Amino acid sequence: MENTVFINSISKFLPGNPVTNDEMEQYLGFVGGDLKSKSKPVVLRNNKILNRYYALDKNGKSTFSNTEMTVEAIKKLNSKTFNTDDVELITCGTTTPDQLLPGHASMVHGKLAKKPIEAISFSGSCCTGMNALKYAYMSILTGATNNAISTGSEKFSQWILANNFKEEASKIKAVEENPILAFEKDFLRWMLSDGAAAVLLSNKPNTDSVSLKIDWIEICSFANEVETCMYAGAEKQEDGDLKGWATFEQKELTEKSIFSIKQDTRLLDKNIAQLGTKKYVELFTKHKVDPKSIDWFLPHISSEYFRSKVDDEMKKYGVELPQEKWFVNLSTFGNVGAASIFIALEELMNSGKLKKGQKIALTVPESARFSYANALLTVV
Repeated sequence: MENTVFINSISKFLPGNPVTNDEMEQYLGFVGGDLKSKSKPVVLRNNKILNRYYALDKNGKSTFSNTEMTVEAIKKLNSKTFNTDDVELITCGTTTPDQLLPGHASMVHGKLAKKPIEAISFSGSCCTGMNALKYAYMSILTGATNNAISTGSEKFSQWILANNFKEEASKIKAVEENPILAFEKDFLRWMLSDGAAAVLLSNKPNTDSVSLKIDWIEICSFANEVETCMYAGAEKQEDGDLKGWATFEQKELTEKSIFSIKQDTRLLDKNIAQLGTKKYVELFTKHKVDPKSIDWFLPHISSEYFRSKVDDEMKKYGVELPQEKWFVNLSTFGNVGAASIFIALEELMNSGKLKKGQKIALTVPESARFSYANALLTVV
């Protein structure tokens, strides 16, 4: 017999103090010495991010690992009604694990130092937090577990430090090419943020506060239709295929900044809103959801630039979601990848704005190879 699954609590952990636009390079450094980025003003003007968080000090030294931030977020779930010692399953999603092996969830479980439990890691990009949520949801739904904790976390800052581009920048500077760093590599430096969020799921709702019943979660990949857009640890070839890091000579890894996060902005602009909107409109039909019944719409957008594009695409399908129903906190926290949707939902859940019976739609796009995660929640 299937169970009903509820989100009973969400917590977040953000390292240090918010970093303003003017302070970013005090933490990340200047690529190519003291030369200012030509893309930074353009990207910031479009994404409208005002603050973000870095697990770094102003010397570029780490203050928290991804694992440590995730553990801190989980610890905040402790309450009068739940102790993290009693968790039966941990599922973790991240783009930026601290290591290639072991899996991120195993490292988180090890830091928590609790009893032996199931710990599952998800790799990828922004959808990994939702992948983790769906695994936990299905585990409780089938009766395999009674509760679970799902996390989304990122430590992007270590990947976008100026030192990571030192070799490549020096070569480009030597031949007087501008900008000093290819736009596809510089672009994401001004959008990404660090942090972690943890979600407590249970087969029983809260008795003294609101819970969010999970009506459904659906995830879809369009990798069969579109080539890679965002990637790391690889170099994109002319035919659109990726050449993985293990096939490069050691010196090429630094010379070509192979481990930097790169994004093909042309593919992004052409596909991200179009494919995603088409999919969740299809899901509204599949699940017989009237868009007018949606009280809160939480889209994970990497830039405010995409807000109007998503809105325009929805209107093409006859879907009208007024802006007052949208809940986006990108400008406050930046793009925290796998954690962003949970950070937004945490703020909404604790805002005092929710009323029983309200419907919340979540949509998370992942540009890496164009995957999309969608969910519908009901306030109970």
